[in-house]
Amino acid sequence: MSAAPQSDTAVDPEEYTDAMSARLNEDRRRGRAAALNKTGRFEPQTRESFDDGWDSLEDLPPLKTEVQDERARTIITRNDSPDLSFDRSINPYRGCEHGCIYCFARPTHAYMGLSPGLDFETRLFAKPNAAALLERELSRPGYTPRVIAIGTNTDPYQPLEKSYGLMREILEVLDACSHPVAIVTKSALVARDIDILSRMAERNLVKVALSVTTLDRKLCRGMEPRTSAPHKRLGAIRALSDAGIPVAVMMAPIIPALTDSEIEGLLEAAAEHGAREASFILLRLPLEVSELFRDWLLREHPDRYRHVMSLVRSMRGGKDYDAKWGERMRGRGPYAEQIAKRFSLAAKRLGLNLRRKKLNTADFVQPQKGGVQLNLF
Repeated sequence: MSAAPQSDTAVDPEEYTDAMSARLNEDRRRGRAAALNKTGRFEPQTRESFDDGWDSLEDLPPLKTEVQDERARTIITRNDSPDLSFDRSINPYRGCEHGCIYCFARPTHAYMGLSPGLDFETRLFAKPNAAALLERELSRPGYTPRVIAIGTNTDPYQPLEKSYGLMREILEVLDACSHPVAIVTKSALVARDIDILSRMAERNLVKVALSVTTLDRKLCRGMEPRTSAPHKRLGAIRALSDAGIPVAVMMAPIIPALTDSEIEGLLEAAAEHGAREASFILLRLPLEVSELFRDWLLREHPDRYRHVMSLVRSMRGGKDYDAKWGERMRGRGPYAEQIAKRFSLAAKRLGLNLRRKKLNTADFVQPQKGGVQLNLF
């Protein structure tokens, strides 16, 4: 463990000491972004590991990924958020082994009685009946097709997908009934499904966005430890584009004083690999994510702690996060405006976003074997 940072980093020594005492042993959490695993906020009791002086914590084995099957009752989630471009989404998995330290979905693990910290990365839930549920819900009388977003919470192409294949099953259902879908992922595994995606693209039923946060391999490994490497994601953009599949790049999130210097270079690389649209989201630190991200900064970039957090708060009304509609994705203030302007100018120069792809909803064919109970009479 490195020594505590000096005072010129403006890290509160007491905050730094408290964080160190709560962290899991480095060997146990190797390959994970979070170092904390505090009890979920809804639990009546809190638990925390501590060393009793016998160095017994060092004898514990490394954390392994555990997966539990969840028999979901519904699969399409609805929302009426005024700043989202979709009103329905699917999440075939809970938790995400990618382990991105900034992931705004981490707090949802507290609803499972688990920690948004290391539990979010290591204790996962899969919904093996996702495709069957989808077919049933699409077959309901009165269903009106609109674009379904997948990957807006946890990544549908996280490593778990290699063995479960739930995303591929979902795509097969959507393809069969000509239902439009928009996919967001940080994984090159999406290229596995090019055969289905290209068929859907011919009917204007799909678009894919690869989220690329940084081109710096070292920064990526520390911040997003089990995602595809940046060059692999660019390669997936190229493969999708060559197959005729509309593909976009998302810089999600942009982290001030850490990744914002890469805006122009990252967009250039994405455009060169075939991306035709681009968007960004400013770093979001809701609930437990704030402490987890700040602890990560203390460990990985203590010299940047003051600058990063000062800029974050300058764009969030003096707080770590502001969930106000219309501002939670972009922030406010001069620095947020500068980021948005730079991104817009770079995208315009590269010919990105010249035409936003609107997917087809007119050819939807309702499934006839969705398992809906018929009337007795």
